[in-house]
Amino acid sequence: TTTIGKLACHFKDGGKSVILAAADTFRAAATEQLTIWAQRAGVPIVAHGEGADPAAVVFDAVASAKAKRADLLIVDTAGRLHTSADLMRELEKVVNVVRKRSKLPVYTVLVIDATTGQNGLQQAREFNRALDLDALIVTKLDGTAKGGIALAVSHELGLPIVKIGVGEGIDDLRDFDAREF
Repeated sequence: TTTIGKLACHFKDGGKSVILAAADTFRAAATEQLTIWAQRAGVPIVAHGEGADPAAVVFDAVASAKAKRADLLIVDTAGRLHTSADLMRELEKVVNVVRKRSKLPVYTVLVIDATTGQNGLQQAREFNRALDLDALIVTKLDGTAKGGIALAVSHELGLPIVKIGVGEGIDDLRDFDAREF
């Protein structure tokens, strides 16, 4: 959720019109958290009540983005345990709604916590199998974590690491530089 807010700010500062979609409807206060990040970034948000169908939120968000001719719609989905078949099916449904309703390219990005251990590789495999991922973002690189699992995921799945999170601030999202890393 934090990364979504940072992305919104990054793209807005780059001259893009951005709308956020709060499709993490089951985690307590997730919508409120994303609303705060939307306010910080100065972008609108589409949200329903807690417990709402995430696919319905995305359906409405795509309609809103089309109506407002937004350049980007960034959807925040719940973090999922790859071992939960029901939750993975729900996430597939959300992604399929966006892909079917959007005339623009759709990118599915997995956000990986740099502190994730070897389980992160299996998690990424399952997400990629279900969602056909396009890229990775690695967060929490401002602490002691080295993010090595992200390199393993990137290498095995052939996915680029496009951004890294290096702090809690709205400007703490950086382009990934493999040589520097």
